[in-house]
Amino acid sequence: MENPDVLIIGGGITGLAAAWWLARGDLSVEVWEAGERPGGKIKSTRQDGYLTERAASMVLNFRPEVAELVREAGLEPAKTARLPAAEARRYLLHNSSLKALPMRMAAMMVSPLWSLRGKLRLLAEPFIFSGGRADETVSEFITRRLGREVLEKAIEPFIAGTLAADPDMASAAAALPRLTALEQRYGSLAAGVAANRILRRRTACTTDTFSFRGGMGTLVENLARTPGITVRTGHSADELARCQDGWLVAATTPQGRKTLFARHVIVATPAPAAAALVAQADNELAELLRGIRYATVAVVHAGLSRGAVGHTLDGTGFLAPRRESAILTGNLWMSTMFPDRAPVGKVLLTSYLGGARAPQVADWNDERLADEAILALRPLLDINADPEMVRVDRHREALPMYHGAYQARMDGIAARLKQHTGLHLEANYRGGVSVRDRLARGHAVANQILEAQPWPSAERKQRTTPENSSGVIAQPRVA
Repeated sequence: MENPDVLIIGGGITGLAAAWWLARGDLSVEVWEAGERPGGKIKSTRQDGYLTERAASMVLNFRPEVAELVREAGLEPAKTARLPAAEARRYLLHNSSLKALPMRMAAMMVSPLWSLRGKLRLLAEPFIFSGGRADETVSEFITRRLGREVLEKAIEPFIAGTLAADPDMASAAAALPRLTALEQRYGSLAAGVAANRILRRRTACTTDTFSFRGGMGTLVENLARTPGITVRTGHSADELARCQDGWLVAATTPQGRKTLFARHVIVATPAPAAAALVAQADNELAELLRGIRYATVAVVHAGLSRGAVGHTLDGTGFLAPRRESAILTGNLWMSTMFPDRAPVGKVLLTSYLGGARAPQVADWNDERLADEAILALRPLLDINADPEMVRVDRHREALPMYHGAYQARMDGIAARLKQHTGLHLEANYRGGVSVRDRLARGHAVANQILEAQPWPSAERKQRTTPENSSGVIAQPRVA
């Protein structure tokens, strides 16, 4: 049995991105995915003429390596830009109604969202001394720099809606890395934003928001078909052992036990699965992984006649602060954002429920989830009829919540990995949960491997799997 240069355990967006970059570097790559299909949580579904997304609904990109992947993978023709109508506004639930959320300082100063005291506190930000604790929570960081009102009305719904986390517990460095970096580098957020605007004019990569024809599933399907990548579904890795010059990995497959050798192994699974896999090699590393907590999120898609919705739907959707909504964290107006998401004369609304704010949704059935979502939307969007299409997607391990002294945990994981040459952990608990972040992190881990050694092709072709007749990892070779 010929062995790949790199084995990737986990066929989600991170694993597929890393595989693409490695294959582009002329390495052979095998991806083991425990499920029936690659892509992880990302999946696009057609139902009654509506196109719904099980998880990620778009890419918001400003990184050149992500633009390069989309271009070089041949995905440019399949890109669909956000429609002009969605550029108009972003809304915030405020006093039981939707208010446009201003994105620039001048607009914020005249917005009814903020009190006079809140506006004055916001203007004082450039004069606030920097230097919070290394393990500050999001709430501590934002209150210190921008005030309590900005936290409660803007940042809390952002953290709850996009990360499913609690700002009172989430690490600021992990959840808001760009903001904390601005303070560290420039001393204030205002100075950092001004400096970045100047620097961004000098770079080639501008901010680009897009999806794909056929949905986000087009991205993962394209990556999985890349020449040089072998994707094997139904492969559940359960043994990992160090060898003198690499790693032996065993899995349960539909064809029985399988074992192979790889010089480099990327574990691109959620933290609990990664912990179980690395426990034999490094229990301290496994303990660090076990401490990462995940949020449960339910996604409710509702398709309605356009005439059944009184709101203009002139934007991307809205976020809901916890003081306004105990269950619903946000709602995206997918048919306003991208073409072909709903039939002509129809609209598609996608609601997000649960997270750290409402973990009890994990125990609700689909009917209750749909009822709660529609009940919350009716007065806000002036809905006067029942949906003609409802779909519910559930994620029990939706997102890592970045709670606790998270940066210290990540530093501990990085330190342990230095003891294990050729072993890499890369998933959304490290470096961000967005598709942009995952594609960029896939690029980073691939570069780390490509730069590690010259990878002589003759040596790659000569290696065979060190295993015994039973298919169990050959223990005598384990270091």
